Amino acid sequence: MYLTHLECPRCRRQHDAGRPQNLCGCGSPLLARYDLAAVAKVVTPERFPLRPADLWRYRELLPVADPGTVATLGEGWTPMLRAPAYGAEIGISDLLVKDEGLTPTGSFKARGAAVGVSRARELGIERIAMPTNGNAGAAWATYAARAGLGATVVMPLDAPTICRRECVAAGADLRLVDGLISDAGRHVQKLIAESGGTIFDAGTLREPYRLEGKKTMGYEILEQLAWRVPDVIVYPTGGGVGLIGIHKALQEMRELGWISDRLPRLVAVQSTGCAPIVRAFAAGEPRAEPWADARTVAYGITVPAPLGDELILDALRATAGTALAVDDAEILADLRAFAAREGLLLCPEGAACLTAARHLRAGGWIRAGERVVVLNTGAGVKYPETVDVSAVPVLPA
Repeated sequence: MYLTHLECPRCRRQHDAGRPQNLCGCGSPLLARYDLAAVAKVVTPERFPLRPADLWRYRELLPVADPGTVATLGEGWTPMLRAPAYGAEIGISDLLVKDEGLTPTGSFKARGAAVGVSRARELGIERIAMPTNGNAGAAWATYAARAGLGATVVMPLDAPTICRRECVAAGADLRLVDGLISDAGRHVQKLIAESGGTIFDAGTLREPYRLEGKKTMGYEILEQLAWRVPDVIVYPTGGGVGLIGIHKALQEMRELGWISDRLPRLVAVQSTGCAPIVRAFAAGEPRAEPWADARTVAYGITVPAPLGDELILDALRATAGTALAVDDAEILADLRAFAAREGLLLCPEGAACLTAARHLRAGGWIRAGERVVVLNTGAGVKYPETVDVSAVPVLPA
């Protein structure tokens, strides 16, 4: 394993990666750091096609030393699909969709759970707890079961019911809160405080290894494009771990010499019903203020106060990217339009990225001929209510 230490991106303090860690004393999330010079000597991009088609193909850049502690269900190496019909309609001739719906738990959250749970197991953690908007809880409950860990999951009552069922099926201790993910988070903190140290906080960015699983999306995108950097990557942003992870992967690949200094422009997509990052980015602020009365059909991005706000905003500004909020009605319209033209039912968060790409192309921010990668972060079939079938006629028997 080439993991050397954990680093605070705010105060630059280093932390021991050999024991369980949560936030830095200054309140910032921690980032895993590797001996990249040593990695560059033992692996090159040409080696990866000879390895299994899962995220563990990048094992030198992941934080798990003992292969025996890896909890896997074959996650990673999701397809990159061309979308020529919809792309032509919105003026993006080279539009690609990275479809994370084809992971074991039906969302990109399986990446973070696989690596986070595996590292927790390696560090001797026996039970984790976390708040969730749905898919992350389902993924962590599933992988905890795979690894033999206990899991307590707290989610809002309005979260997708399929995620609730996944948690129960995996044997997790599921608790529902009549509120938002921030309310669920407060319940988790109380639970952990009362546990006497027997429960580990696995909430978004509160442990450093979920991010390492998510960053493999960045490695895959570049490998699937033959290590040619796309112009734009569009990402639905709630807690922002995926966007932060992709940016971290890009920085690592650049230091390894696998890509040039030019990075894709990153786009954070939020809903007009919950857009703290968009508001902070537009105002030039380094931090995002909590969003009041957050609500959107794209439930996965309903995060009124993301812990990683600094890292999200830094990633956008470092890549000359942008942040955009889109309306729920447009999200649902683009979800239907894309499915009718390309045959893929997106999750609402993925559809939000299409809406954003459409607006950015119409406004000229995305230029003609640019290669644009959109992340579909989950399977559309997990959100059946996004397609209204009430007007479908019923034929007599």
